[in-house]
Amino acid sequence: MKSISLSIVFLSLILPILGQKDPVILKVNKEKVKKSEFLQIYLKNNPNPKYDKASLDEYMTLFQKFKLKVVEAEALGYDTIPKLKREFEGYKKQLAIPYLIDSAQNQALVQEAYDRTKMEIRCSHILVKLEPTASPADTLEAYNRIMALKKRIEKGEDFASVAKMKNGSDDPSAASNGGDLGYFTAFQMVYPFEDKAYKIPIGSVSDPFRTRFGYHILKTTGSRPSRGSIKTAHIMISIEKNADQTTIDNARKKAEEIYGKLLNGAKWEEMVSMYSDDPSTTKKGGELPVFGSGTSQRMIPEFEEAAFALKKDGDISMPVKTNYGFHIIKRIEKKEVSTFESMKKELQAKVNKDERSKKTQDSFVRKLKDRYGYQKGPASNLQWFLDNLDSTYFVGKWTAKDLKSNKALFTLDGVDFGQQQFARYLEKNYRALRKDRTEVVVEAQFKNWEKTAILEYEEYLLPAKYADYRALVKEYHDGILLYEIMSDKVWNKAVKDTAGLRSFYQSHLDNYRWPARISATVYECANKTIAGEVYAMLANDTITSKHVIDKINQETELNLKVKMNKYDPESTNFLKGQALKLGRNLPYEFEGKQYVVIVTEQLPPMNKAFNEAKGVATSDYQNFLEATWLDSLKRKYKVKVNKKVLYTIGE
Repeated sequence: MKSISLSIVFLSLILPILGQKDPVILKVNKEKVKKSEFLQIYLKNNPNPKYDKASLDEYMTLFQKFKLKVVEAEALGYDTIPKLKREFEGYKKQLAIPYLIDSAQNQALVQEAYDRTKMEIRCSHILVKLEPTASPADTLEAYNRIMALKKRIEKGEDFASVAKMKNGSDDPSAASNGGDLGYFTAFQMVYPFEDKAYKIPIGSVSDPFRTRFGYHILKTTGSRPSRGSIKTAHIMISIEKNADQTTIDNARKKAEEIYGKLLNGAKWEEMVSMYSDDPSTTKKGGELPVFGSGTSQRMIPEFEEAAFALKKDGDISMPVKTNYGFHIIKRIEKKEVSTFESMKKELQAKVNKDERSKKTQDSFVRKLKDRYGYQKGPASNLQWFLDNLDSTYFVGKWTAKDLKSNKALFTLDGVDFGQQQFARYLEKNYRALRKDRTEVVVEAQFKNWEKTAILEYEEYLLPAKYADYRALVKEYHDGILLYEIMSDKVWNKAVKDTAGLRSFYQSHLDNYRWPARISATVYECANKTIAGEVYAMLANDTITSKHVIDKINQETELNLKVKMNKYDPESTNFLKGQALKLGRNLPYEFEGKQYVVIVTEQLPPMNKAFNEAKGVATSDYQNFLEATWLDSLKRKYKVKVNKKVLYTIGE
């Protein structure tokens, strides 16, 4: 029998054949870049490519810089760093997934996902939790408990009541919702749950089924055409879980005041920045992830209903109460479910990452067995494992050091897969296993290893079979090396080399200057009446900003906002064009708001201090380091461009 190493011979024979019609376009030291590789990257980075000499020369210059950095990274051994090797192997695994599936079954699952995206299902469930590694005894106990709950429902008890009862559902939300999960669609539940929900008739209760969370029974209570997906933003006034009624009323009042301001023309982004209690969205205008059909994102029912009730993009809801507080919701964009063709690529990616992919891989492995003439070895070749696996296996202390033979457990494509390979798999894959009889564990692990080994064998052959896969692997390999060496030679170096950065800053002082500025306190007022009151109060030099805020915002915090800073009037929108003098300035209007500005100092143009210029100077220093480094690489490595081949691109 031949070994896996013979596949290397296969690759070495086929790759030159593949390259006969693919001339070298660039050579950096000993690294050769074929025309196809350059073209693929050129098209990827130029959605509207031009093939004139100037455009090709310009991109080739950029590409040379990229290749010089990668060649240097390889010369310095970056591709041998364990962390980067692990990262690269992880990417390779992800890139290989689309090539290691049953295409026909995969397409059926993509179509199924699309069909489900167009129809939303509502159901309730009862959960009995069970760990994936639960013992047979615990598994039986959980199954008997879920069956007992199902029998109560079959005898006429209300599903929600059974879910809420003591020792009913282990889902903590069942106490308040009776197990009702609301409407959902494809990819919003784990696949076994989704699959069951879409397949049982409306109004019926399922038999118990298991997911990674435990045993479920579910009852479908409705279906409706998809409402599509929606992108929203919100302003949230939060409420603690056990807030008293006074706190809730105050939060509602604040939300209603903000809503009133928005109706009267207040800017959404400013209201979000000033008042929203959701720190994860305040810096992006309150924007939330897209949710609804075709996405994996769901929102709590009250929020979803209010969002989908908005009639058009830009509409804003009245304050909506949820368990988290009060929300004012803005509709940004709503989309109906797109056509299958427009969603196919996105759905394909989701199916490949989902539990659905296991089904296609199992089918694919069966086809590979047929294609490569799979033969299973004698059952006696597994006997050593049956005799030697013991309880230490489940805590990671078992080893196969006493195994001396390497008898074939199966043969694929003439290659033997033997006992030693299975032993290594067992030693590495003991976690999350359910304790059971030795023969059960060995049989289950053998099936897992066999599938893994067959897929890895096919993955090994992918570069010779698929040029696009080979190019993607190369792209990821070079990208990882480029990022790491750029971090070391440029980005991190500029940050860590404080002495070098200071020296660079001192040598380029004229690049880091402040324009003429003012030091000022700005009072941003809700209307003209408030601005007049603020202006009058500030005539008294003993009045502080705090005094003004306390008086003006006594009834609502929306009346006045105060900020103190050094401003460049020409680059500050609410100051630009205003004839501001030292001291108190008359109120003026800008974009619907009134401003009162007290100028405390007029600052002439001056050099920025190091700390003030540090951010921009660091970026400039990085550019300097990169340019200097590239000059040294050009001297170190010989670069040759085949212009004749370059100018044939696009022909």
